[in-house]
Amino acid sequence: MAKAAIMARSATAGDGALADAGGPALRDDKDNSSNMNRREARQPRIAIADLAREAEAAQTVGDFTATDPVITVRGCNVWYGETHALRDINLDIGRNEVIALIGPSGCGKSTFIRCLNRMNDTIETARVSGEFRMHGEDIYDRKTDVVLLRARVGMVFQKPNPFPKSIYENVAYGPRLHGLAANRAELDEIVHSSLRRAGLWDEVKDRLEEPGTGLSGGQQQRLCIARTIAVSPEVILMDEPCSALDPIATARIEDLIDELSQNYAIAIVTHSMQQAARVSRRTAYFHLGRLVEVDATDKVFTNPGHKLTEDYVTGRFG
Repeated sequence: MAKAAIMARSATAGDGALADAGGPALRDDKDNSSNMNRREARQPRIAIADLAREAEAAQTVGDFTATDPVITVRGCNVWYGETHALRDINLDIGRNEVIALIGPSGCGKSTFIRCLNRMNDTIETARVSGEFRMHGEDIYDRKTDVVLLRARVGMVFQKPNPFPKSIYENVAYGPRLHGLAANRAELDEIVHSSLRRAGLWDEVKDRLEEPGTGLSGGQQQRLCIARTIAVSPEVILMDEPCSALDPIATARIEDLIDELSQNYAIAIVTHSMQQAARVSRRTAYFHLGRLVEVDATDKVFTNPGHKLTEDYVTGRFG
């Protein structure tokens, strides 16, 4: 499996190969100075200028298309003021698959998924160009209903953000806004089924009128997932959904992602390469605003096609 392959690669790269966040972790005590020197000789650090030059010259390695795409992106460029955050990104999000977006902090992963439901529209200095289509329809067409788009392309954020309402009302908010229920009985069914699909029903079924903010962190994140799927999206975007959770809550979210992929297209941003290996079918590696490589997850982690990808997954930088 890709997870085992990652651990095998990290073993050959020394202590600094792979922690959960993918970065080196060398000690700084005098007793280990000779060991440090030997490790650094085997695994030299990479200069930022060298990384920038490699990224500038990089052409995307692998197949950025999907067999059955829900969303297709061609020539995506994003600027924040004068900063060119994303450069010429081409990528498909396929039906019933999980694609993981990995790469160092600030490489454009979150910026990219925010383009897919036009969340960057809320940033005054952001400017987006390129072709973004969902089932052939232009996401950025002036006639596009952005509220409806964000129902079809839901988003789960890094930090759980339940509304200051009851558990029931958190899930009922979207269906009520979009008129998905004709009466209370239909609304109840949507709320209950969404909580079941989010793996939360058994834990909250007797306290639906209690505040959603009173749940644990992991429960709050599953409540946010229930709120997202209550409006029947086609795509779910997840921006580091487990970064604030403990290992047990993380495992539950990962199991849930696997179950949800049977009905939804999912794109997940993660700094954990182990998590990417566990939950995704495809992996896209971003670096300094460019899509360097995209391929089957096993291949990206065991036999990457670009040196930048290999350097990242083996911990030479992070």
